[in-house]
Amino acid sequence: MLVDGTPYRTVWLEGSTLKLIDQPQLPHRFAIIDMPTHHDTARAISTMIVRGAGAIGATGAFGMAQAALEAPERGFHEYVAQAARTLAETRPTAQNLFYGIKAVLKAIEAEGDHVGQARAAAVAAAQGVADDDAASCEAIGRHGEPIIQDGWRISTHCNAGWLAFVDWGSALSPIFAAHRNGKRVFVWVDETRPRGQGSKLTAWELVGEGVPHAVIADNASGHYMARGQVDMVIVGSDRIAANGDVANKIGTYSSAVVAKANGIPFYVAAPTTTIDPDCPTGADIPIEERGDDEVRWTWGWTEDGRYEKVATAPARSACRNPAFDVTPAGLIAGIITEKGVVPASPEGMARVWRR
Repeated sequence: MLVDGTPYRTVWLEGSTLKLIDQPQLPHRFAIIDMPTHHDTARAISTMIVRGAGAIGATGAFGMAQAALEAPERGFHEYVAQAARTLAETRPTAQNLFYGIKAVLKAIEAEGDHVGQARAAAVAAAQGVADDDAASCEAIGRHGEPIIQDGWRISTHCNAGWLAFVDWGSALSPIFAAHRNGKRVFVWVDETRPRGQGSKLTAWELVGEGVPHAVIADNASGHYMARGQVDMVIVGSDRIAANGDVANKIGTYSSAVVAKANGIPFYVAAPTTTIDPDCPTGADIPIEERGDDEVRWTWGWTEDGRYEKVATAPARSACRNPAFDVTPAGLIAGIITEKGVVPASPEGMARVWRR
C-alpha cells in the first residue's frame, strides 16, 4: 500500500534487522522502527508495536529467521528451538503467529546439521510467509469485492487493513477493491476500545485510500444498524475454529449479534492460515487477557505535539481487559478467504484450510 506515494509493507527484513511500521505512533506520525534481534522482535509483538493476525505471523517468521542468523554453530538447533518458544509466548490467540513460526522451523529442520543452508532456508521461508500473506490478502479483496454493492454502507470493527497484515489486509481488502473499481462505499469505523485500532489505524488507512468513512464510538454501531444505515458488516479474525467459530477483537461478538437482530449480513475475511483445525470450536480458542493499564489509561497526542497518557478510570477500580471474543458460526454469513467465500461451518473450513 502507498504512504504519501511510497509503497510499503507492514514488516520486512533487511539483512538480520527487522523493519516495522511503528503502529502506536499512528495516525499522527509515520515512523519505521528497527528490531535488530529476535528478542527485540518478540518484544515488538508482545507490546503491539506490530499487531494484526497476518502481520504478527510474518513477524514471527522473520523473528525465527533472525534467530537462525544469530545462532552459534555449536548449539544451533537448541538456540533456534528456544527462540521459537520465546516468539510463541508473545501472543496466545492469533493462529498466524504459530503458522509462521512452524513454517520456518520446518525449513530449518529440513537442512539437518548444515547450518549455513539452514540459515538461508530460514530467511527464504520467512520471506515466503510474508509474500504469501500479501498475495492471500489481495485475493481476499478480489473474492470479497463482488459481495459489496454500489452505495453500500459497511460497518467494521478493529483494524483488519494492510497494517494488520503484510499488505492489503483482510476485512478492508474487499472495500479497497470496491472503491478502486468505482463503487461508492462508506465505512462506519468503530473506534475499538481500549487501544483504538479503528480510530487510529483503520481510519488512517481509509484516509490514505480516499474512502469515505466516519469514526464512531463502539457503542454507536447498533444505533446505525437499527436505523437502516448499515448494509453489511465485515471484520477480520485472529483464529477460526474447525467448526467456523471466529475469534476477533473484543466487541466483534456484540456487533454480530446486533447485525443478526437487524437482518444485516455479517462477513469475516481471513486467509486460510488463520484456520486452526486443532481447535474444534470457539470454546477451545485461548483468549488473551492483557494488562489493566490499557483500560485504566489512554494514550494520545496533545495539541502541542506530545504523546502522553491520561488516566480514565479511578485508581482503586479493578479493570479487566480481554483482547478477543468469539463469534459463533451461526451468526456469520460467510468467510471470505483467498480461495473464495465459504460457509462458516465444519464443511466450509475443511474445504479451504491449508494442510
